Amino acid sequence: MRLVKESDEPPLPLAPGAEQYPALDLANSAITLPGGQSADLLGTPGEAQRWLVDRALAPTDTDLHQTCADRLRTLRGHIRRVLASQVEGRPAPSDALTALNDALTHAPAASLLHWAPDRGLYRAAAHPTTQIVEHALAVLAADAAELLTGADAARLTACGSPPCNRYLLRHGRRHWCSTRCGDRARAARAYARRTGRAGTADRTG
Repeated sequence: MRLVKESDEPPLPLAPGAEQYPALDLANSAITLPGGQSADLLGTPGEAQRWLVDRALAPTDTDLHQTCADRLRTLRGHIRRVLASQVEGRPAPSDALTALNDALTHAPAASLLHWAPDRGLYRAAAHPTTQIVEHALAVLAADAAELLTGADAARLTACGSPPCNRYLLRHGRRHWCSTRCGDRARAARAYARRTGRAGTADRTG
């Protein structure tokens, strides 16, 4: 599978609902594309930092390290698993729920109390970058919880144009995340009709 390079333009516009729900946008940041290609918008620390900055989840001067980018990608994986369970009508994975709850509760709320021989007791925040990332993770986890338990949960669906792996909020019968996926879905449906394989593209809407 060929990766789309960091310098390439984003391969697809935001899926319906992703502008409203950053957690949905996060879930869609690893994209499977036609022709054996894929794109990971969080593939490097620089890309992960830009993703957070563009969504006002981190200041522009944040210096994101590999471990922090890994944590963001890990949360993405857990959110995707819970979204999949919601769409498919399965119980949510318990470890994914635990990870989301951990992200919610680990957000820094105050400077902590410390002691050092040269200065005695003092208060200091966690490492600035760690604090920024934990706050961002908490915001994204809370947003995922809001999406999954709110009125829009019933509209959550997966893009019906393989191999696309993105999620979206459905509008009417639309089950695809972009015009490009919609065109591909309609082409697949037309091909199925011509070849007598009706039903293989029914979920493209």
